[in-house]
Amino acid sequence: MEQGQTFIMMDNLLTERYGSDAPRLFEAVDSVTQVLLEHKSVRKYKPDPLPAGTLELLCAAAQSAATSSNLQTWSVIALQDPARKSEAAMLSGNQEFIRQAPLFLIFCADLSRLTRISDQIGLPGEGLEYLEMFLMATIDASLAAQNAAAAAEANGLGICYVGGARNNPRELAALLGLPPRVVGLFGMTVGIPSENDTSAVKPRLPQSAILHLEKYNLEAESIAIEHYNVTMKAFYNSQNMNVDGDWSRHSAERVASPANLSGRHILREILQQLGFDLK
Repeated sequence: MEQGQTFIMMDNLLTERYGSDAPRLFEAVDSVTQVLLEHKSVRKYKPDPLPAGTLELLCAAAQSAATSSNLQTWSVIALQDPARKSEAAMLSGNQEFIRQAPLFLIFCADLSRLTRISDQIGLPGEGLEYLEMFLMATIDASLAAQNAAAAAEANGLGICYVGGARNNPRELAALLGLPPRVVGLFGMTVGIPSENDTSAVKPRLPQSAILHLEKYNLEAESIAIEHYNVTMKAFYNSQNMNVDGDWSRHSAERVASPANLSGRHILREILQQLGFDLK
């Protein structure tokens, strides 16, 4: 591809991601960056099985992510059996696309492995009882999942993250046979996008709302959000999404009360029940 064509591609990708507030700073795009910029949530899949070795490839990509102190405090449960996927779907917002996808991955914060190792070595493992370690495990799992997502999309597959896996964490833990100190953080569907898939790249906040030079800039953030509200209104209309108001109102309503957290407002209590005695 010639340089001029590459610039046009990057320009288009950035416009999709940011709308009219897209930065115009790049003159070239590599294949990795292209995959990242093209990310979208796919919720319609073909019934076709995934190519042989896909699960192992995604796991290898996930394990190639950074992990704090090489402690690798995460695990992933792969669901391919239709009946088990259906049960997991019921516990994760009862979303049909989970059943439709040939693969449903559930990424977990896992301090159980280090608990068993500490017992075997004969050391107390008291550090596992602190919030820092749960935060580490959550970050590790998130980095691993994003690597898996990028690898899937680079190979022509579609993915969708599923936060609904936290709706019923106790029941999901029982379904998956999770030992103490393991909890499902989020799911990820993986499959071949259907020809009927109409998902689009969702615009993000302008960089001036996220990227602060030297210190936090509240004025730039405020202006950026005003622009973004206009961009997202247009996106909602183009996707026939029934969203009342703009992004700011939609987001504020989403966090207006514990009732809007889909049952996740008791997550701290549930974590304690699952063996995370966090200090």
